[in-house]
Amino acid sequence: MIATKESLLNLTYDAPAAGTETIVFHCEAIQAAGVCLIGDFNDWNASTHPMRRQADGSWFLEVPLTRGRHYYQFLVDGEPVLDPEAMCAVRKDRNSKVSLIALS
Repeated sequence: MIATKESLLNLTYDAPAAGTETIVFHCEAIQAAGVCLIGDFNDWNASTHPMRRQADGSWFLEVPLTRGRHYYQFLVDGEPVLDPEAMCAVRKDRNSKVSLIALS
C-alpha cells in the first residue's frame, strides 16, 4: 500500500487547487471485494472515497489534500488496515493506530 505524489499509471488529472497536492493512494488488497480510503480529510466517512480496482487486482485513488498532516486508513472489506508504505503509524483516539502523511 503506497501513497505517492505521481500516478503509477500515468493517468491525467485536473490540477489541484492552490494549497493542495494530489496524492495517489495504492492498496495491494487483491483478494478484497471493496476498499475505501478513510481519514481526517473526509471525516472518516467510508462512502466518500471508494477506491478503484486496477487490472492487477490492486486498488487506486487520487485525492487532493491540503498541506499539513493527514491521518488515514484503508477499509478493506470493512476492516481498517494501515498503509505499510506510510511515513509512519501513530496512535489516535482510543489508542487506535492510523497511517500518517505530511505535505509541506
